[in-house]
Amino acid sequence: TEVMGKLNMKDWIGQTILNKKVISIPIMTHPGIELIGKTVHDAVTNGQVHYEAIKALCDKYPSAAATVIMDLTVEAEAFGAEIVFPENEVPSVSGRLLADEAAIETLEIPALNKGRIAQYLKANMLTAKNITDRPVLAGCIGPYSLAGRLYDMSEIMMLIYINPEAANTLLRKCTDFIIRYCMALKATGVNGVVMAEPAGLLSNEDCLQYSSVFVKEIVEKVQDDHFTVVLHNCGNTGNCTQAMVYTGAAAYHFGNKINMEEALKEVPADALAMGNLDPVSLFKMLSPEEMKKATLQLLEATSAYPNFVLSSGCDIPPYTPLANINAFYTALEEFNETRN
Repeated sequence: TEVMGKLNMKDWIGQTILNKKVISIPIMTHPGIELIGKTVHDAVTNGQVHYEAIKALCDKYPSAAATVIMDLTVEAEAFGAEIVFPENEVPSVSGRLLADEAAIETLEIPALNKGRIAQYLKANMLTAKNITDRPVLAGCIGPYSLAGRLYDMSEIMMLIYINPEAANTLLRKCTDFIIRYCMALKATGVNGVVMAEPAGLLSNEDCLQYSSVFVKEIVEKVQDDHFTVVLHNCGNTGNCTQAMVYTGAAAYHFGNKINMEEALKEVPADALAMGNLDPVSLFKMLSPEEMKKATLQLLEATSAYPNFVLSSGCDIPPYTPLANINAFYTALEEFNETRN
């Protein structure tokens, strides 16, 4: 399936679905940062450290794809939002960049040399260059989530009702920037992008209008046989799976708030459905025995769906016990031995 040395993701997805064995792609970088003795702050500000953390995990675990850290502040920072950088936690947006509707009008779409964009492009480029035995998935934020980080999450929910026109202007600008960023990520040689769009508080109709319509546009611009968009919505409790599928992404990633079996019923059979073991209450808090049991339960529950990919519901947090990650992979191995 190699074309000019580049993995054909369409074929890769097809083979994953045909394969009797289940593959796993946990969204996981933090344990890698700990393995190389660095802090989260090091990794999110330095592309080289970020890459080394991903590499350490790829050397240690049989994940079917490498994923970069899920950092939902990179794009907001490029727009000018103020970011708080704790030493050992993911950064967060502080305050509101856009104080009112007038600020939306004057907001400029940033160039790709702003904030930490260059460090993230570097991390992706190094990973794509050095990890060639499996697909590499970059990360980005979704348009609605970016708008919420610039305008405030509860305020954007109000805005779509009070002034849909202003909301659409903001979403338009966010979408244009994400397309530009995804094109740059694609140029690094990675095989796809996990787009985090946790718009779960919206109804299916609102999710469609204020998220999926824009996501679909991004998908149509960047997704092809060699580059896959994985749409992640950890807020979805089942209320907006249809809106997610409308986007035409080749893969969907679900958080732990949803029943995975129910989600699988709504995902097209030729698209991957990934999820959804709780990163905190399971991966971080359980004993290894309980972790293994929870993993086997999910594998059993989803066994009728060949397009299911075992994953965490979201990014696996700092200080997750390695014994629990081992238990996750042991459960998968045991389950797959029964699937010949």
